[in-house]
Amino acid sequence: MTTSAPPLAESRSARETFTLRQRIVLSLISWAAYLLIRLIGPTLRFSESIEEGGIESSFPHPAIFVFWHNAVIPACYHYRKKNIAVMTSSSFDGEYIARIIEKFGFRAVRGSSTRGGVRALLGMHTEVESGNSVAFTIDGPRGPVYVAKPGPVLLARNVQLPIIPFYIGVERAWKLKSWDGLRIPKPFSRAHVRIGRPIMVPSETDSESAQALHAEMQAGLERVREDAEGWFRSRP
Repeated sequence: MTTSAPPLAESRSARETFTLRQRIVLSLISWAAYLLIRLIGPTLRFSESIEEGGIESSFPHPAIFVFWHNAVIPACYHYRKKNIAVMTSSSFDGEYIARIIEKFGFRAVRGSSTRGGVRALLGMHTEVESGNSVAFTIDGPRGPVYVAKPGPVLLARNVQLPIIPFYIGVERAWKLKSWDGLRIPKPFSRAHVRIGRPIMVPSETDSESAQALHAEMQAGLERVREDAEGWFRSRP
C-alpha cells in the first residue's frame, strides 16, 4: 500500500490555530524543557539489557518502538539524533512535546488515538517506507496510564516490521503528579534501558488475532518496565 505524508501546509495550519498567548507559552515551555534535558541528560549513567529472545542490538533499525509515556524524558535524550519518527497528539500538550523532541533530532508525526489518528498512522507508514524507525508513547496522550493503544499492531501488520517494547527505569527521579506520573531524572542518576523481544504481526492477521497480539504487546511492555525498575534493586 502506498501512502503519502500529511501535507506540510496542513501541519503548519494546525499549529497556526493556537492563539498568540499559546504560541508564547509553547515557545517558553519547549525551550525550558529542552535546556532541562540538555543539562540532566549528559549526567545520567545509562546501561542496557535485552530480554531473552530479543534482537541483539541496542537499536534495532528499522523497527516500531513502543514505550510508556512517563519514560519520555530519558528516552528523548538516550535515542536523540537517530531520526526516529514519534507520534504526538495534535493538542496543545502534544504540540509542545513535538517541539521539544524535534530539538533532539526526532520527527514529530502529529495526531493520536483521540485526534487525527488515521492521518497520523498514514504519516507513520510513510516514515517507515522512507527507512525510518518509528515510536509510540503507547498510553498517551491522556492515558489511562499503562494501557496500550492498538495503533502499533495495525501499523506492524501493514509494514511488516517488528514491534519492540522498551522502558527506561531511573534510579532517582522526581515524579510529577500528572496522569502518567512523569519521571524527571535527578542529575547523576543511573538509568537502565530494558529492551523486549520483538513481536511480529503477520500480514494476514484478522481482528481476533490482532487482539491477541495487542495483549502480547501489553504484556511485553509490563515486563520491560518491571525489569528496568527492578534492575537497580539487584545492583545496589
